[in-house]
Amino acid sequence: MTTTAPEHASSTAGGDPRAHGSARADAFPAFLADEIRAAYGAAVLERIVEGSAAPRTTTFRTNPLRADRADTLAELDQAGIAHVGHPWFADAFSAPGAAADAFWRLGCYEQGAIYLQSLSSMLPPLVLDARPGDDVLDMCAAPGGKTSEICAVAGGHVQVTACEKNNVRADKLAFNLRKQGCDTVTVMRQDARRLDEFFRFDRILVDAPCSGSGTLLLSNAKQLGHVTPQLVARCAKTQSQLLDRALSMLKPGGTLVYSTCSVLPRENEQQVQGALSRARKRGTFEVAPVELADSDEFPRLEPRLDGTLLLAPTQEFEGFFVAKIVRKA
Repeated sequence: MTTTAPEHASSTAGGDPRAHGSARADAFPAFLADEIRAAYGAAVLERIVEGSAAPRTTTFRTNPLRADRADTLAELDQAGIAHVGHPWFADAFSAPGAAADAFWRLGCYEQGAIYLQSLSSMLPPLVLDARPGDDVLDMCAAPGGKTSEICAVAGGHVQVTACEKNNVRADKLAFNLRKQGCDTVTVMRQDARRLDEFFRFDRILVDAPCSGSGTLLLSNAKQLGHVTPQLVARCAKTQSQLLDRALSMLKPGGTLVYSTCSVLPRENEQQVQGALSRARKRGTFEVAPVELADSDEFPRLEPRLDGTLLLAPTQEFEGFFVAKIVRKA
């Protein structure tokens, strides 16, 4: 099965968010607005809601495992699809004014040389920074955007175990990985929380199931209605279980990256702090600063945990959280 929409992204073409009227906090689910306001203040809430009023620009990643970047971009030029690069990642691009379906008919898309993906969701693999020869675990891998990016960043010379417990989603994952040329990935159809205790990895990505509070669009009433206190509570429970299991499998000297497309501390900073507190008996872990190529493009918010990255939603970015944890011993 083919995935046809950007990972963690709307495929709506870009436009002027001012045309959609001013954002209002009461357009958000009330409990979300209350949590964000209590954690970060009214000004940050307004910024998040304003960003949720903006139609998202289609964004994509070129895939060096399938084609030379210049050749891929030349095909886009020939098709009349304008594209803009981003200085923090040579393979990250925006396509202002283009809808996702403009890519579907292109040979580079069919061949896996392009993957439609939100800019925010490209960040965790960059922070993970897998190196050739690493053993990597992607605990929540479907549909495969981050897994394939991990492979691409390492030049294809990395062993990845990609977990997905749902068979339909696992089929999508396997399809996308074949299409993207990721030949060193083993798809494990299993809940990553249930992995055998003998597993150990150099690097682990936990892109956890979450409320999606950073991806909300005020124009999508169904999406807004889907986010409930019950959903957040279920996600928070899963997140803590995933983090606990991940820390138990991380080798000394290893790196774990935890990410969500949420802007709620309950799913972000509090999860990291809780997991580190529970892991004290297992080893020495600490939060390391998230380091990315410096760019004024990142719509940064001030997180409640030093060293982590929290982004506000904008026309090009989704609200997102990234934390990097290293195991010292």
